Amino acid sequence: MRSASDESEESPSRAKRTPAGAAVLREDVTEAIRAAVFAELAEGGYGRMSIERVARRAGVGKTAVYRRWGSKLEMVIDMVSAVAVDITELPDTGSLHGDIETVLMIAAHALRHPLAAHIVPDLLAEAARNPAIATILHEALSDNQRGIGTLLIERARRRGELTSPVDPDFFVDLIVGPLYWRLAVARAPLTANYLGQLAAAATTAVTAAPST
Repeated sequence: MRSASDESEESPSRAKRTPAGAAVLREDVTEAIRAAVFAELAEGGYGRMSIERVARRAGVGKTAVYRRWGSKLEMVIDMVSAVAVDITELPDTGSLHGDIETVLMIAAHALRHPLAAHIVPDLLAEAARNPAIATILHEALSDNQRGIGTLLIERARRRGELTSPVDPDFFVDLIVGPLYWRLAVARAPLTANYLGQLAAAATTAVTAAPST
């Protein structure tokens, strides 16, 4: 029987037992579980996914999963948050147009991931059926969205590119909304200059938009 504190026995490589003492969450085990979660979501959707299925696919015991996430929903929300645009990775390009294009490039990369085409629509469908999932999903993503919008707006204001107040949520909706529609809903390919054109249009729109 596996010990809850012995992570090495639950790793895919069956490494030697770690020394006694405080257990450390091994990154290779975490990554194996993350990959299994995405694969399970893509293959069977949220409804069919279970901790047991994830653990079996990752080659670990259920204890390894529960030591990281307390429930299936918590695990999936963490996965979604992990692939969201990280504001710490958004360099200051020196212009609002450049910042917007950077966000679009990162978002496009995430949305074009083979698994994203299955996972995102499935989670949205689950959210429509389950108010608890809808609430948690909204909370997990809205903070990230507001953080991105606030960061880019503050930069643009310091440069003098924005003079009127702009709502951060509206700002990000304006930027990413068309891209999400094209990739996740219409499933249309991106042309070579699409992101640049979209960035230019969004920059013009947000700088010309009335106060919100």
